[in-house]
Amino acid sequence: MKGLKKNLTGIGIMKLLIYAFFILFLIIPLLSVFLVSFTGEPINFFGSLISLDTMQQTFDQFKNATLDNFKAIFSNGSYFKALTNSLYLSLLVSVIVLVICVPIAYGIARTKMPFKKTISALCTVPLIVPTFISAYAFIIMFGRAGWVTYIYQALGGEGFLIDPYSFTGIVLVQVFFFFPYALWPMVAAFKVSDVSLEEASRSMGSKSWLTFFTVTFPLAIPGMLSTALVIFAVSFSDFGTPIILAPTDLNLLVVEAYREIAGFFNWGGAAILTVIMIAVAGFVFWLQNAFFKGKDYGSLSGKPTQVKMNNNKVLTVSLSIFSSLVVLVPLLAMLTVFMQSIATTWGVEPLPSGYTLNHYKDIFTNSLGNIQNSIILALGALVLSIVIATFVSYFVVRQNSTGLDFMTTVPLIVPGIAFGIALIQTFNTAPLQLTGTAVILIIAYTIRRIPYMIRSTVGTMKSIKADIEEAAVNLGASTLTAAITVIGPLMLPGIAAGSILVFVTVIKETSISILMAPANWAPMSLAIFQNILRAEYYSAAAMSIVLVVLVLVLQAIANRFSRKQL
Repeated sequence: MKGLKKNLTGIGIMKLLIYAFFILFLIIPLLSVFLVSFTGEPINFFGSLISLDTMQQTFDQFKNATLDNFKAIFSNGSYFKALTNSLYLSLLVSVIVLVICVPIAYGIARTKMPFKKTISALCTVPLIVPTFISAYAFIIMFGRAGWVTYIYQALGGEGFLIDPYSFTGIVLVQVFFFFPYALWPMVAAFKVSDVSLEEASRSMGSKSWLTFFTVTFPLAIPGMLSTALVIFAVSFSDFGTPIILAPTDLNLLVVEAYREIAGFFNWGGAAILTVIMIAVAGFVFWLQNAFFKGKDYGSLSGKPTQVKMNNNKVLTVSLSIFSSLVVLVPLLAMLTVFMQSIATTWGVEPLPSGYTLNHYKDIFTNSLGNIQNSIILALGALVLSIVIATFVSYFVVRQNSTGLDFMTTVPLIVPGIAFGIALIQTFNTAPLQLTGTAVILIIAYTIRRIPYMIRSTVGTMKSIKADIEEAAVNLGASTLTAAITVIGPLMLPGIAAGSILVFVTVIKETSISILMAPANWAPMSLAIFQNILRAEYYSAAAMSIVLVVLVLVLQAIANRFSRKQL
């Protein structure tokens, strides 16, 4: 009884509420979508708890449970093709990204290549661009009326240089806009490897190129394999690129799942595809952890060594040219979207026929609500994330709460489209009929992005000594009061850093917005997507630029704040 009383006071109640939040909006939806994959129709989980009739209906549903949906993966040609296509796409993108990033990472980390700082800065451009906007940019560039197509045909080519509405188009967009996810970890891998081993190789008469392939490159392999798995997971769960570019005859899991739930209301089909997406993403996450668990890839000797930058002119100039060509593609893509946003008309010609700002005027006149919705929804998710992450960090660090630590990691391995389908199926009926409301949208954003906030606040929490709050408790404050009034203010740097990251990623969120946002709460991402589908390309371009500028400003604020903290 004393233990129960202790748990139901102050900080204990807060811990129970946070557990309830994640169980209600994360664990139960994922469990429900797994059960729906057997029944083929939605299960009213919460209705079964308060109504005997609903409970009996649920039992009747399970009497008809079948493995047919799982068998359909192998018997249904489109499902199986979607799975193999998605796996092949992710694998191909991962390999190409690694091949592209190795020379760029080496050039940044180990050489004096020209324009290194400029190239490094431009390598961050793809990170601020939502994937569906980058896909749209490729349509403007390489489509039937694209300026690249015009130049290609003027030089004697026929048809498209690259067909954006194809598997190749999807691969190229993902490669050129996902490569920074692999680049910076690989730069770090080249920087931290022990240069004394390379010096020893050279002192024994080895040529520079031989030293690179036999010493430098092998030392960076663990980092490369890790980033390859990250790229695989990002590519596999990407929704923005395929939903814009995938032709009707190209089946991909994310697109197939969206069509099943949004187009056909096929609950069973959507559920089984969701389960598969989660299983694949979970396997990749497990593989990454298993690969590095219990293994030591360190090569640092502790001996201070001066990294000697390679200044070979042929090598550095070649690396600079190659790196510039890679970063030029996403830069041209965004410049193309900007040109479209200020064009009066732009047909099959290299430049627009005229220029105007009317598209921006229309955006701030007719679509101001979409901008406001994005900001309000992001602020709602931010406030909820701050409250939850602050207490989760406290429980994980001070009370070693492994359960909460695990639950807050789960969203990292659940693709956005899969999580959206799980929420729709769970909260589609009374008594918790939240589908189609701003509330469930904010909750979905929060759970999807809260791992970023928690990683930031946990680091800050670990730096705060426990005796600070113990002093407050000894002076008569409750544990909850001490956590709010003493620990909370000390965690502000971590909260602020995580807040910008959460806000930026929510503003950019695509899959949840397109799948779940109601018309009266449509954010910018959904409005751009709908404009593209309606062929309102000039309005889509203008709103895309507004969205990217908003993200860029927030990113700049985050970087400036981080430098001040350092």
